[in-house]
Amino acid sequence: MADRPESPPSDAQWRTAGDRIQTLLDACAAGGAAAHDRAQQLVREVVGLYGAGLERIMGSLHDPALAERLAADDLVASLLLVHGLHPHDLHRRVSDALQRVRPYLGSHGGDVDLLAVSEETDGAGVLLAFTGSCKSCPSSAVTLELAVQDAIWAAAPEVTSIEVVAAPSQPTAVNTSAMIPAESLLAQIHRDGSHGSASGRGATTWHPVPELAELRAGEVGGFAVGGTGGTIGTNVLACRVGEETFAYRDRCPVCADSLAGATLNDALLRCPRCQRQFDVVHAGIGAHDCKDHLDPLPLLTRDGVLSVALREALGTPA
Repeated sequence: MADRPESPPSDAQWRTAGDRIQTLLDACAAGGAAAHDRAQQLVREVVGLYGAGLERIMGSLHDPALAERLAADDLVASLLLVHGLHPHDLHRRVSDALQRVRPYLGSHGGDVDLLAVSEETDGAGVLLAFTGSCKSCPSSAVTLELAVQDAIWAAAPEVTSIEVVAAPSQPTAVNTSAMIPAESLLAQIHRDGSHGSASGRGATTWHPVPELAELRAGEVGGFAVGGTGGTIGTNVLACRVGEETFAYRDRCPVCADSLAGATLNDALLRCPRCQRQFDVVHAGIGAHDCKDHLDPLPLLTRDGVLSVALREALGTPA
């Protein structure tokens, strides 16, 4: 019987192709400088060959709609960026990236404005301003920061710095004690090789959790995320409100116990032990004058799968 064809690699597998290539190049270095140089030259020749082919393909396209479809494909777009063939300029790509995460920011009561994009010889910079009420405490800044960083760097890998300034005007008729100051949401972030933060909080890893898509409206589920090789993952509590899913660390900020068994009434999550309620749609802020809040986690669709971002502290799991 003929062998069954292998399944085509997924976008998630291709995301790590660069790391695998670099690992192979590093392994070649063990054979000496000459072997390493030949391996690097081989990679350059292959990349150049495929780049030339892509350039001819893009040059022969006379249908703008087809070019748009290619630019919308994450894998194809990444290859076009490598070879300088992407049909959209930097400003357009950053704008489109922010547009994709706006619904997520809206779930935290906020929005983001793109103020400027600068291109310098040492990289590109992006200037943003957060707007809206962002009803939570400053811990929600990590959630917004990760969502915005990831979206911008995926669409524009040449961006080397992202800076946030205070919005030109802020609403006055709001409860400012429940707001995140706009200038504290992101401060200034400089990208490093692992997408870590300038604050030294460690690298961020996105973990696919396809089971989250199985939650029905009004359901609450607990999941262990990030555990590999026998290690214990982070306990995550996910809630489905209408068509939206929200993720939080599985810990009640009031009684410090697990939220296992919590119930959801509209958007209010009730701790089964201390009975305190939290608004899961607005970053887990406490209801009924409760000043405590849940710890939100970034939750976005990546490669068609709902994924949770966990940031690792230096040398320790998140």
